Amino acid sequence: MASFRLSLACIALFAASCTTPQASKPASTATAPVQPFVIAANPLAARAGMDVLERGGNAIDAAIAVQAMLSLVEPQSSGMGGGTIMQHLDGKTGQLVVYDGREVAPAQASRSMFMGNDGKPLGFREAVVSGRATGVPGAVAALALAHREHGKLPWSSLFDGAIRTADEGFLISPRLGRFLPQSYPQLDVPDAKRYFSRPDGTRMATGDRLRNPDYAAFLRRLAKDGPDALYRGSTAAKIVARTREGPLAGTMTMADLAGYNPVKRTPICAPYRTYKVCAPPPPSSGVGMLALLGLLERTDIASRGPNDPQAWFLFAEASRLMYADRDTYVGDADFVKVPVAGMIEPAYLDQRAALIGKTAATSVEPGKPRGAGVAIVDRTLEPAGTSHFIVRDARGNVVSMTTTVESIFGSGRMVDGFFLNNQMTDFSFNPLQENGDQSPNAVAPGKRPRSSMVPLVLFDQQGRFAGAIGSAGGNAILAYVGKSLVAAIDWGLPMQQALAQPNLVARGNSFNGEVTKFSPELKAGLAERGVTLAPGQGEDSGVHAVLIRDGKIDGGFDPRREGVVLVGK
Repeated sequence: MASFRLSLACIALFAASCTTPQASKPASTATAPVQPFVIAANPLAARAGMDVLERGGNAIDAAIAVQAMLSLVEPQSSGMGGGTIMQHLDGKTGQLVVYDGREVAPAQASRSMFMGNDGKPLGFREAVVSGRATGVPGAVAALALAHREHGKLPWSSLFDGAIRTADEGFLISPRLGRFLPQSYPQLDVPDAKRYFSRPDGTRMATGDRLRNPDYAAFLRRLAKDGPDALYRGSTAAKIVARTREGPLAGTMTMADLAGYNPVKRTPICAPYRTYKVCAPPPPSSGVGMLALLGLLERTDIASRGPNDPQAWFLFAEASRLMYADRDTYVGDADFVKVPVAGMIEPAYLDQRAALIGKTAATSVEPGKPRGAGVAIVDRTLEPAGTSHFIVRDARGNVVSMTTTVESIFGSGRMVDGFFLNNQMTDFSFNPLQENGDQSPNAVAPGKRPRSSMVPLVLFDQQGRFAGAIGSAGGNAILAYVGKSLVAAIDWGLPMQQALAQPNLVARGNSFNGEVTKFSPELKAGLAERGVTLAPGQGEDSGVHAVLIRDGKIDGGFDPRREGVVLVGK
């Protein structure tokens, strides 16, 4: 195991210095046809992907169809006006590549753009609906690049399901309907207010039929013209105009949109139990995810179970240690130094894990991994508003994709039937710390904000595809995914049961969780260890996952959403 860890640390070090990935070939993962599957947060989206697979399309083709439908039926979470981080596994060559479609700051963005005239950071409710909130969207460009390199069916054929549904309308689902009566500032933006209004002016609700002819028209142009339909021409002009309207007008230009480039990156990988887990590098928080797993592997959590308060205590303390480092060091590695290799080195994880005591620490400070610069703790707010889906085709190609418009309904501003993201609010509102040091997640022109999205791909000891997982949930994504892997791998629960386990998010001195889902005995045991749970955003997790166990698909969807696992023949 020691030599295995050393080799993976070397992989991590190599990945941290790369922009364009080289061929990374664990093994050919599919020598014979395998069962295809689609796991997504909405049945209509999953069905759109499976329809593409059944027409002979591959995983990338299906992912495009899934995203097009999610933008329509789950607009609170992701869309064509947002961004993505995706991992793609080539079933023939075994090459795993990250497609970074994270939004970027416009060229005229300023470091202090979220500071008020009083010198204090703006309030989130004010910033989220502003013209400054929207970054240059990247999901469409990333999918287009992946399709050019791997797609099988014509691009123009991948939007039919979403076009038809937008024209005919769909019934508002209970989950979308649950958000509509809430007091989110985005729903007070004229665009969103108009979109979700009945003819009599009242707001729509669960069961109402929602049509979106503007989106159908946009998708027809996207199918015909490719990504230029978004990044150039009339839609681009509308995006620029809408973001430059007040309040707090933004600075996006047509050149920003036309110049957007997705980035191919090499994943970083580390062992967990009998698996090799591969995650996207910065600006994703994949290194934090691998660090959390490394810390947990140094505890006895695997010998315990879901009814043992010590197991949940260990998870909480490991999470706090991980978040302290993630919040301090992770940002866009093209702009700041991120000690990726140092954060997951075995010796460093040994030191950090040794800090877990018998009761909760009164405070948790960041460590000093090899290669780290000045420790600057960043407390960027990162609300939940994201979706994750997984696709495998019969040839063994796999997509693990997390996609987002950031907060609920993005900025609330719409163009051509889709919401614009508010991804710029994923940057630190206050770029300077009290001592004058700049936050690693401060705004800069062309910079990608730090992301908690961690679409993972797992391999077995023979280098074969063994699973994939990811989640929605803002900064809680890391906790949601970590809990699910512990439950599925360490405690041996079937995936659906693993995802249903209660959420616990420990970050700083806050312990948030689904309080009502923990038994009185568990809550009492945690309290004895200094962990008092408070209600959190657990209802907003959206974990979708699969493990290949004994050659069989063990897939699951988060019961807190409306997901489905579709398995083909």
